[in-house]
Amino acid sequence: MSSFALSLKIPPLLSLSQPPSTKQFINPNFSHFFLNTCILRATTRRFFGAVEVSSRTISTMETDKEIIGSQKQQLAKLFEESLRAAFPDVSDVQPLIAICNDAKHGDYQCNNAMSLWNKLKGKGTQLKGPQPVGKAIIENLPASEMIEKCSIAGPGFVNIVLARQWIAKSLQKMLIDGIETWAPKLPVKRAVVDFSSPNIAKEMHVGHLRSTIIGDTLARMLEFSNVEVLRRNHVGDWGTQFGMLIEFLFDQLPNWEADSTPAIGDLEGFYKASKQRFDSDAEFKERAQKAVVSLQGGEEKYQKAWAQICEISRKEFQKVYERLGVHLEEKGESFYNPYIPKALELLNEKGLIEESEGARVIFIEGKKIPLIVVKRDGGFNYASTDLTALWYRLNEEKADWMVYVTDVGQREHFEMFFSAAKRAGWLPSNDKDYPKASHVGFGLVLGEDGKRFRTRSTEVVKLVDLLDEAKSRCKSALEERGKGKEWTAEELERTAEAVGYGAVKYADLKNNRLTNYTFNFDQMLSDKGNTAVYLLYAHARICSIIRKSGRDIEELKKSGAIDLAHPDERMLGLHLLQFAEIVEEACTNLLPNLVCEYLYNISEDFTGFYTNCQVVGSAEETSRLLLCEATAVVMRKCFHLLGITPVYKI
Repeated sequence: MSSFALSLKIPPLLSLSQPPSTKQFINPNFSHFFLNTCILRATTRRFFGAVEVSSRTISTMETDKEIIGSQKQQLAKLFEESLRAAFPDVSDVQPLIAICNDAKHGDYQCNNAMSLWNKLKGKGTQLKGPQPVGKAIIENLPASEMIEKCSIAGPGFVNIVLARQWIAKSLQKMLIDGIETWAPKLPVKRAVVDFSSPNIAKEMHVGHLRSTIIGDTLARMLEFSNVEVLRRNHVGDWGTQFGMLIEFLFDQLPNWEADSTPAIGDLEGFYKASKQRFDSDAEFKERAQKAVVSLQGGEEKYQKAWAQICEISRKEFQKVYERLGVHLEEKGESFYNPYIPKALELLNEKGLIEESEGARVIFIEGKKIPLIVVKRDGGFNYASTDLTALWYRLNEEKADWMVYVTDVGQREHFEMFFSAAKRAGWLPSNDKDYPKASHVGFGLVLGEDGKRFRTRSTEVVKLVDLLDEAKSRCKSALEERGKGKEWTAEELERTAEAVGYGAVKYADLKNNRLTNYTFNFDQMLSDKGNTAVYLLYAHARICSIIRKSGRDIEELKKSGAIDLAHPDERMLGLHLLQFAEIVEEACTNLLPNLVCEYLYNISEDFTGFYTNCQVVGSAEETSRLLLCEATAVVMRKCFHLLGITPVYKI
């Protein structure tokens, strides 16, 4: 057991009962590249043929089945027609639809009346205030089976009650056509999500946990919303440190060329030892500096050594990605390095780059220090690489949205290089317009002492060890409860992985990403409160209810009907239908915690329904079993978006 192990008590746990295919690990196709001079010159001419990014019309991708959008989007269409009919002379009025603050008054509300009245008064209107404006909105609504009734409250707020029959019909349609028909409609066709991004020759540690987990969830949410997502792993695979590593490799393993992956062993230790040698040995330091020149000059021996060091790191990274079920495509710093000079030339042609104290910089309005794009020694840095990568993503990959997932400490860097891109005309000046770039910052992972999470020996916790620890704790708890005898070895392993890895992910994702959070195994593996264990338990309980009924749920979908006569049935059904708008809000604001909050609330709604509404053996058994299935389907999709594997058996 590792040095950061803690005691654990968890509830009767769960098992996967579906076949292994329900747990998917997609192996990343890591690419490494070598460019000879001819290819580089040809590619550079093609790549930099254009200078500016033009505005693009963006449409969502089509699917085989109709994407109906969220309830808010459907209501917005109805109220848009009403606003046009009631106020044809008022332009640029978008329907303002929101969830009703008080469920006693309605399910949703339209909040246009007050702003419309401000535009109408004094212009000869016969209306006498915002309430008559709200009444006019109601009177001009087109007929729809979606709305049961509307009423006016306060200064013209239009409260909307959805028809119970429509809610039931929508749930049943989803069960037949699939939850993909509930995907939100986003104004984005293709997005780049840049996340994880560890450094070659260094272990992935707990500091990489948040970027990897948050980035994967954002990618999943966008993919569900029919956005083509380019999952990019911008690894640190280029720079002066490689001269040091290569020369140390030559010294320590003289026969390194005989093995495609030399037995370096502890890569982190290898890096530290080479750094210590670099700092203490002047002759070695000089050789290391010359090695950088040889590497960047394309000498085959040095490129081969570099490639082997990178490959060893990739295999270590892959151990983490396989455990987390995360798929990435590597395009590291080395990929963009050949294009930097030309990218800087484009910026220079715009008059953005200036000389300052021996460096080449871009001055940013409102910032005390400039953005350095060429260091005093003539070398490139993060800013030059990031600007080039942004240009590539806009022009070669044709992305509408670039999302960068890093810690909040890098916020100023992203603000500055985004500002430089706007000055260059690569990005629009209005942040609401596309194409756009967004920095997704996140806080620190803390230990229980309130400091950065480390082992007792003050070392940074290796991520693979942390994940293995979570699985091990779950497996031990399952065996203590006799599941080792009840289940097959495969069920035991898969359930321990699902709960252990899921608990680590959920404990991170449920927090607002901007805040720090405390890593605590006991809390994240508890069965009480807002935890993955509790939610996986709730899902397994729903599956158990359906199994124990003895009914064929697939047949019920075709022959049965949902009726939401009881208030708790209607509340659960209404909240299930809000799934699409929650995902839409989470995507728009890049906040995965909204999905976690929704998932937990759905589980609480189900508890209220199940407590007050008998399912098996009741007169309403068919309807209520279908409502159970709809809840399970929505929960499973939430788990999928969060990268958590559901369990089906207690």
